[in-house]
Amino acid sequence: MSTPTMAAGFAASFADFAVDAGADRESLLQASNVTETDLSNQDNRIPVAAYQAMIAAAIAQTGDTALLLRHTFQSDLETMSVVGQIVHTSASLAHSIEQLNRYMRLMSDEMPRHGGERFELFETPEGLWIVDHEILPATEYIGTETSFARFISEFRTAFPQLTFGISLEVAYAPPPHVDEYPNLFRLPVTFNAPRNALRIDPIWNTPDSDFEPGHAYAFGIFTRHADALLQELETDTTARGLVETHVLPHLHEGSISMDRVAKDVGMSRQTLYRRLKEEGLTFGEVHDALRKRMALDYLSAQKVSVNETAYLLGFSEASSFVRAFKRWTGLSPTAYLSKTA
Repeated sequence: MSTPTMAAGFAASFADFAVDAGADRESLLQASNVTETDLSNQDNRIPVAAYQAMIAAAIAQTGDTALLLRHTFQSDLETMSVVGQIVHTSASLAHSIEQLNRYMRLMSDEMPRHGGERFELFETPEGLWIVDHEILPATEYIGTETSFARFISEFRTAFPQLTFGISLEVAYAPPPHVDEYPNLFRLPVTFNAPRNALRIDPIWNTPDSDFEPGHAYAFGIFTRHADALLQELETDTTARGLVETHVLPHLHEGSISMDRVAKDVGMSRQTLYRRLKEEGLTFGEVHDALRKRMALDYLSAQKVSVNETAYLLGFSEASSFVRAFKRWTGLSPTAYLSKTA
């Protein structure tokens, strides 16, 4: 399997922050085996391991185990990745989480352990939650810690007059810098919880929570750029990307066989099956997820009808598409359109 990579913008921003905190820039570059050229463009790809080595070196030099957490709270995602620009021009919180899941691999293409979408907006009688389905080993708590810090910091900056986070549950034990949590997170945190979830104000799942209007044009520009990056990345690195690239032009045809795609990509059926299995996927799951993603894109754009969307996705009847859409989202297509209108 290929070496996981990530957007260089994160390492570039963190390196600047760490140097301001007292770390030596040259030694950080040496520890991570990256160059200034590697960091010169936020869309460049560097190994995930290189970023991790840079973080470890910076913490060792400064003695501050909360260094990455501080950087997360004091930086803007849009300065490090096009994903940040997309999130900031999304129509609502639900829409932004959809985009975050869609373009996650542009930030880091390290495969999720649970095999599904990482973040979910989940409403219960107890409240509205953003659930992180990626349960990391205890030694890798930083990944969970900073993911929630990113949500909080982005909304704290964009909507300073509104309440966002209410409480936080995390599956890891109190970290070495737990004393910094009250000042940084500014909300109650429960450690050793059975899940990773951020409770947020219910207003963020109502029509009143719509983000500022007038960003549709910018959103389109950023997503086109991201789609190009994603296609390049997926085509080059994963079996899923190969399958999606070859299935997408034929999605309207309905049933697409694994044998046909394997032939198109120059593999045997068994080789393609094995490579998908290594990524925790089946051919059917990739096809179904691609249909879901394109359904949300078509309907969110509000340029095609439900019947036309069903055709474009290869459903022989609109009723079959409606059943599939309810399975994907819990809503009918018309209810989804009403919610996002």
